[in-house]
Amino acid sequence: MLRVDCLRAVYSELESCLVVTIMGAVAAELQSLGHRPNFFYLEHAMGLASSTGLGLSLCLPQQKIVVLDGDGSILMNLGGLTTLARYKPNNLVHVIFDNESLLSVGGFPTATATGADLEGIARASGIPHVATVRSVEEFKAAASDAIRGDLLTALIAKVEATGPLTYLTGLTMLENRFQFQRCIHSLTGQDRSLNQG
Repeated sequence: MLRVDCLRAVYSELESCLVVTIMGAVAAELQSLGHRPNFFYLEHAMGLASSTGLGLSLCLPQQKIVVLDGDGSILMNLGGLTTLARYKPNNLVHVIFDNESLLSVGGFPTATATGADLEGIARASGIPHVATVRSVEEFKAAASDAIRGDLLTALIAKVEATGPLTYLTGLTMLENRFQFQRCIHSLTGQDRSLNQG
């Protein structure tokens, strides 16, 4: 299955969530479906999407947080899974698109290409709900249930190692940051200037 088809299948459900993506193909493909101010494309921070999502989930416990990650990224920060499991935020859904490749930075194989089992690692780390899906239909059903549910979930989606023509988004990092910050302020009822301390 293709990652972009998975994103398309749940795009409408992401409207009410705060969404953090890792760099590269995931960010570019999500933006290609239509940018929203509640999307934060975490450029130049490979491995840290889950950590950013955890921080948001703990600060905004009433808000659903969706992290869109990749296998190469999560393998760079495996300790992030144990930290997620330690705090167990019930408002966080961690989607890991596993294409067994560092596609966005050259296409080199990751450890999942030689047998590393992300579902097993997440389960052993203590994540309460973990599943692996291999079709768009399975992905849509599992992701929708997780978004509507109240349990920390890691969803591993086995996707093909193909991506967009470019891995860049059409939005500068600062512009994305300020849009996302304003979105969070609107959700929390804060109505203050970004220039105030």
